[in-house]
Amino acid sequence: MPTEHPSAAPSLTHRQPEPVDRWSLVVAAGLLSFVAMLDMNVVNLALPDISAGLHVSPGVAQWAVLGYQLPLIALLLPAGRWLDQVGTRSALLLAVGCFAGCSVLAAMAPWAGWLIAARLLQGAFGAVLFVLMPVLAATSVRPELRGRAMSVPATLGPLGAVTGPVLGGLLLDHLGWRAIFLVKLPVCLAAVLIVRRHAPRRGGLRLPDRGSLGDAALIGGAVAAVLLGLTLAPEAPQWLLLALPAAPLVLLWLRRPGGRPVAEVLRAAGTAGVNASVLALAAGFAACHYLLAQYLRGPRGESATATALTMLAFPLGMVLAGRFGGRLADRWGARPTALTGAAVTALGLALLVPLDTGWSAVDIAARLALAGAGMGLNGGPTQALVMTASPPGKLATAGSAVQLARSLGFALGPALGTAAALAGDRAGAGTRAGIALAALAAATAVALLALYRRPQAPEPSA
Repeated sequence: MPTEHPSAAPSLTHRQPEPVDRWSLVVAAGLLSFVAMLDMNVVNLALPDISAGLHVSPGVAQWAVLGYQLPLIALLLPAGRWLDQVGTRSALLLAVGCFAGCSVLAAMAPWAGWLIAARLLQGAFGAVLFVLMPVLAATSVRPELRGRAMSVPATLGPLGAVTGPVLGGLLLDHLGWRAIFLVKLPVCLAAVLIVRRHAPRRGGLRLPDRGSLGDAALIGGAVAAVLLGLTLAPEAPQWLLLALPAAPLVLLWLRRPGGRPVAEVLRAAGTAGVNASVLALAAGFAACHYLLAQYLRGPRGESATATALTMLAFPLGMVLAGRFGGRLADRWGARPTALTGAAVTALGLALLVPLDTGWSAVDIAARLALAGAGMGLNGGPTQALVMTASPPGKLATAGSAVQLARSLGFALGPALGTAAALAGDRAGAGTRAGIALAALAAATAVALLALYRRPQAPEPSA
């Protein structure tokens, strides 16, 4: 019996949304966002415990985070191209299953090399999940409901950040760091059950082409060069020279078949500035989150649970505001809502700059909550802005570009914040300098969104 080649099967990104809105799949996208945010927040909080438990330096322990972020960032764009050609249901089930399996391997790690290898594999499958989240949400409902749909992962993601530090702090204080890699397994199982039951059985899988692997190597090399330079710079500023090869690697990638389609999508949609704003806002958030967590657990001597409860204010603000972000975007417009959110985040971070040892946990939490509320207003509308402007049949590519911007911001933020902290002691001037840089990054996002103008569609010729 002749079989249809997998590449001929329509992928989720090549068809119009079903007449019946599949909100269960939107919830599945939200659960995946929940897992992604929970993972990032929990592991960051556990770095001191991982360092002590595996008897390695803090710099080596940090690769439990960087080892996950590097392949995730390097493979986001190739994953977007691949997902435009394969069946989304099959790709999603494969990615979630392998992502969960890597979590188990990380929990079993007897030494640092094992842990880093497990996190590298997890980052590769995480790249597929990061691309699928916005695509799944955007294509499961009618276009007029897209703002609300995109706000579901934008709200459940911060809910993962809310739950992550609280659960993580309790687990770290009572069960140890290995338990933090297992806490997300029930959520992965729930997402798998929803997708198996409700996702259409369309399309199969195929191996990525060799060109995608070359693209991943170039992007990964550029990101690794920047991260290594920023990570090692606190020891000696000359390590920043390691970041110099990043620019030629990116330029080489843009001249390849894998880079040109991405550049064309950004040019056609006119969303390069929007993606840059996503990167800036994510970097500001990540830098502030990292520096404050280190400040609370270090100079202030707070426990993991107390630190988690203070940091809880930021994602809690995101959850509360995220509930309204999508509705405001559908009624008021995605750009004004996203712009307002970015401005509120910049204000909240700016209020944290005069960080003082006399501040109570409530003083810090109130400012974090304001910044988090702005992120909640910004997240869903910004994603909807990008996905709506995407050319037909290129949703995965557009989605991968915005997820790359966000993930790159999350990866660069802590390194940039640490580099800025060289201005002084982390308990004082250094931490304030890092938070000031975070506020400046958020202000840059405001300016980029204010300048954004969607290109006018060309008028049909007579």
